[in-house]
Amino acid sequence: MSQLERSLLLLDESVVKSKRGLLRAKDREFRSPHLHQTLDDSSAMDFDLSVTVGPQEIRSFMLDANNTREQLSGSRLSLAGSLTSVTGANVKNRADALFGQFLEVLQRRSSESEVFETVEDLIETLDEALGGIGKITGGAPVGRERKVLAEEAWLSVERDTWKLLFALYKDRLVVQKEELEVDDLPLGNSERAIVEHLYTANSNLREYQLIVDWLEQTALEQNRMQIGHFTDRTIAWENTLHQLQNVGFTAFGSSREIVKSLDPDAPARERRPLHDLDQEDQGRLSRQIFQEIRFGRIEDAQNLCEHCGQPWRAAILEGWRLHHDPNYEPAAATFGAGLVANLKQAIEGNPRRDLWKKFAWKMAESRTVDEYSRAMIGAFCGHLDALLAVLGEHSWSDVLWAYLKVQIDIRVESEIRSHCVKSYLPMPEKYWNNKMSLEQIFEELEAHKNPRIKVTARDVDRVIQKYLILDDIPELMRQLDQWLADPTFPLTAQILRFLTHLVLFVRQIGKQCQEDIGDRVIKRYVECLIRFGDPQLVAFYTAALPADLQLLMYSNFLETIKESAARKRALEEAYNFGLDVPAITVYTVEKVRNREEDETDGKPQEGDLTPLDQSKISALEWLVFYPNQRGELLWQTNALIRAFLAKRNVEAARKAFAVVPADTIQQIINAYGSKDDLPHKEEVSIKEYLCHQTYLAAIDGYNDWVEYYYNMKPKRPQLVKSSNFTERIASEHREQTYRMDLERWHAQLQEQTTVTRDLLYNILLFPERGWLMDPDNGGKESDDLNEEDWRHRTVQMDNLRKLCIPDVVLLLHQIFTLSERFSECLQLADVIGSEQRQLYKLYSKHKLAEVMAKIAESSLALMNEKLDPFVGEEGKKK
Repeated sequence: MSQLERSLLLLDESVVKSKRGLLRAKDREFRSPHLHQTLDDSSAMDFDLSVTVGPQEIRSFMLDANNTREQLSGSRLSLAGSLTSVTGANVKNRADALFGQFLEVLQRRSSESEVFETVEDLIETLDEALGGIGKITGGAPVGRERKVLAEEAWLSVERDTWKLLFALYKDRLVVQKEELEVDDLPLGNSERAIVEHLYTANSNLREYQLIVDWLEQTALEQNRMQIGHFTDRTIAWENTLHQLQNVGFTAFGSSREIVKSLDPDAPARERRPLHDLDQEDQGRLSRQIFQEIRFGRIEDAQNLCEHCGQPWRAAILEGWRLHHDPNYEPAAATFGAGLVANLKQAIEGNPRRDLWKKFAWKMAESRTVDEYSRAMIGAFCGHLDALLAVLGEHSWSDVLWAYLKVQIDIRVESEIRSHCVKSYLPMPEKYWNNKMSLEQIFEELEAHKNPRIKVTARDVDRVIQKYLILDDIPELMRQLDQWLADPTFPLTAQILRFLTHLVLFVRQIGKQCQEDIGDRVIKRYVECLIRFGDPQLVAFYTAALPADLQLLMYSNFLETIKESAARKRALEEAYNFGLDVPAITVYTVEKVRNREEDETDGKPQEGDLTPLDQSKISALEWLVFYPNQRGELLWQTNALIRAFLAKRNVEAARKAFAVVPADTIQQIINAYGSKDDLPHKEEVSIKEYLCHQTYLAAIDGYNDWVEYYYNMKPKRPQLVKSSNFTERIASEHREQTYRMDLERWHAQLQEQTTVTRDLLYNILLFPERGWLMDPDNGGKESDDLNEEDWRHRTVQMDNLRKLCIPDVVLLLHQIFTLSERFSECLQLADVIGSEQRQLYKLYSKHKLAEVMAKIAESSLALMNEKLDPFVGEEGKKK
């Protein structure tokens, strides 16, 4: 291993200290079923170095979510199959499980100092998910359904993006902060020492290398395809050798005149080709070697060259290594003087690296060499055109790798030539002209001549990776805002999960970003989680929002829950994550209570209980679970009952009243110690609640009286006129029984009338100031409601008094009239006209005249019965 490789490995180890090693991780087990194919001659020419499940599949995944974009041409996926298959459902369930697993990871590590450990855990979680999906789809046919591959593809690129984020920001936030000031490097002879110093001092170059390592690892993990068969023996060009050794005796000779020599330069020197079979094998071998280089496995590429009997190719791949003579180091001189005189250590790298690089450049430009060999050597001498000639038709990540390899090479070469005392052969001007910034590289990708790369550069994952590489978080947030604002842009639940955790990561590391945009991302994710119905998930991510959005989003979630047990758990989770449960529950109840009926559904009949009425009543239950909210429960229940009574919907009012537990008033009093210590709001709520209780009890009593009067009265038997003695006796017996039953009914009716009378009079003669009249303030203040709310409530109560009390008087007059208690009808006039309660003020002139007319009829009935038409003072109801 060269010194440069050692330095890069040390750099990786300093940046990635995890046992898992993000950039040097072990080979993953996840692979697509398409990867286990050995290409034949024709398919080898179409081999793509891009990841097998890549941007096209992600785009298909997003398009399938909303059906808003057309399917891009050239996709490498089979889109056949049903989305409702068992395999598809299992894969979706496995992907959906990540919502809860990501939450577990975040809860496991709460310290801000462990943010990178959290990212590592997220990566490991995605690895396990992809492994599980691989097992699920392992037996599926090649033509799997699109949804399965799309879910799998997104999780793969998401994991890769987390790895990129981990590597870059671990270096930016940890390594760079720990660095001390690095002294300027003096002139010297060791290229390795110069480059080591450069990597230590130049964070930009270090980031370039981290990105290259990430691109190589990603390509290796997701593309393990063998190019094809090129030889089984460690002999180079075996078919050419066989034909040269057996001239005229070969069964299958080449179709062209072949080389006469077998040295490595023979084809170029003699301008003759190899044997046709060797030519094909040579093309496959070149592709395989370049693929190993693309994967960052240089030693594997060299081993492959030696295995195929071409050690000169392996030697070519050695020429780029940095020169270092340890004998010039002070430690080496001391060691030699003190122990063994004239002991020399081995020289590392290529002392004539400049000469090798100059000829490598010429080889990369030579048209006598195949394009993959040119690309292979171009990767080590900074020849961008040779790399793009091969990778320009592949993927976004391949082209980015080519650009960054060249940028690293140019910066390393420039540093060596400026700090090394040796003289170097000049590099072509074109070499230096390829120097670009990251911004320029991404501009090239976005304007690439290949439409697929150009479109891929605008994909969600590539845009995010771009801004992470550029460390341009503000622009990334603006891009997220554009996606959120575009209703046609497909943001799936899985993508929103990633974006939300990306926002949380950015906040945790303290990067400056637009908080409002981050809140909108989390808000969209919470809206998605609400559909899943898990209160723990919704509560946790809602807690990451500002207080006003917490109120809105968790209230929306509560509206979706109907069962009592689930409601209680939702409130418990909200408390656990620090949400303002009292404010949220009150807001939820008020929001539902103030909702109006949809006009398109038609106007409901008076007294009907609509689904909206049911939801309003059900919403009151949110205030039942915690004793400290019983005062608010009374307040909201009273408001809802007032609304129902205003619509004369007594049944709905009765159901709303039943929601309040029987011990509510006592719990409120206990909470404040005594009745005298009650705040004004709780005091008036209790009285109003008792007023509604009195009214509903009176209406129930009246209904019972009506039921008894009309349905329980005995029916007179039919008279039978017959000369038969037996029949006549039976008829008389039935008549006698009827009279007895009628007497009992009259007696029971009087009792029932008395009970109902008292219940109805409880409304008219309600203690203190009267029914639905607040007690005196007594100097108490209520700061939790504004003056407008109090005024609105007062108007409602006044209107209810004007509506209900005249009705109660009419009900009393009715039962008195039907039960022939005419004298008590006259007493109603005294109650209405009493100045103590001033009930007459609740009547309009027309209604008051109507009531007085009815009372006059009762007085006339008394006169007809020759009774006193006036009621004395002793008969008045006190």
